Amino acid sequence: MSLDDINEAVLRRRRGAKWNHYGADVLPAWVADMDFVVAEPIRAALHAAVDAADLGYPQAHRATGLPDLFVARAGARFGWEIDSRDVLILSDVVQGLYLALETFSAPGEGAVIQTPIYPPFLHAAAEVGRRAVCVPFVAGAARYEIDFDQIEAAIDDTTRLFMLCNPHNPTGRVLSREELERIGELACRHDLVIVSDEIHADLVLDDVPHVPIATVSPAIAARTVTLMSASKAFNIAGMCMAFAHFGSRTLKERFERVPAHVRGGTNTLSIAAVRAAWSESQPWLDEVLVQLRANRDRVAAFVAERWPRVGHLPPEATYLAWLDLRALALEPSPHEFLLREAQVALNDGRTFGPEGEGFVRLNFATSPALLEAILARLDGVLAGR
Repeated sequence: MSLDDINEAVLRRRRGAKWNHYGADVLPAWVADMDFVVAEPIRAALHAAVDAADLGYPQAHRATGLPDLFVARAGARFGWEIDSRDVLILSDVVQGLYLALETFSAPGEGAVIQTPIYPPFLHAAAEVGRRAVCVPFVAGAARYEIDFDQIEAAIDDTTRLFMLCNPHNPTGRVLSREELERIGELACRHDLVIVSDEIHADLVLDDVPHVPIATVSPAIAARTVTLMSASKAFNIAGMCMAFAHFGSRTLKERFERVPAHVRGGTNTLSIAAVRAAWSESQPWLDEVLVQLRANRDRVAAFVAERWPRVGHLPPEATYLAWLDLRALALEPSPHEFLLREAQVALNDGRTFGPEGEGFVRLNFATSPALLEAILARLDGVLAGR
């Protein structure tokens, strides 16, 4: 099925949050689901399980073979040679963030978080009583940059973790090996555990590699927990499965003090979907990446041509555009203004931390026709401002 073979009527028949949270008159470009039809091998695997009434208790994590499949994919995609004995299956990456904060820090202790950031990073710190040590990215001429001096100044004796998001959501930065080396050196010097959310690793759009921070050096790997999932790249977030890799047995043993049932389980459908994604669906993802690059470039060109006062640094990865509308002074906020006036739902930048005030996040993972409709609606209220 072609990636173009979708339309609004078909999408509105889906029951997920993206197309149902807002009314039928609103075009949704917010939550990070893609509109593309899921790869045929995944759909076939799910149909086969349902047709066989294979909905009973799933196999134990190790018996599914998925930790070994994760290891094979990490080696093939990222040159990351790891052992499946160092891998645990979780319900999702966000669960991993919460559990890591609970496991590797005490109430009141700090975690470095690079803002603006995917909101659950901030929610997790607040809800488990940890202190978010927020250090903002800095907008450069062509991309967002890390202020290492500011990070160094923010760390104190009660800081325990570095909560990394790479590729970064919402800016779309893909951190270089040199940047990761500096983060790792800082973590080693201050004895910080690195918790690295790399859920967008398969969605790099530019000709740059994704480098798992655990590959930078053995010393950095030994203090790193890496969180990955098939969910974003293969558009199966609702299947709820993620993987945690521990760079040392000590980290894994500490994490496993949380009882297995608290860490979450699997189900037969998520097992089938992830297996089909990683073993049979790469051609689909390759096609998706071509479309995402085209959509990314279309958004960048449109913003530059039509909205000269809107700031935008095109993402190197993800399918999310981070738009700076502060100069337009839209009231009561850009998110609310555009929802009311253009009937387009975007993510409210304020939920990404204080640095998101005046920003919105636009999801461009849709068909070219629907992307044009979204841009046209936004242009109707932003042109000339």
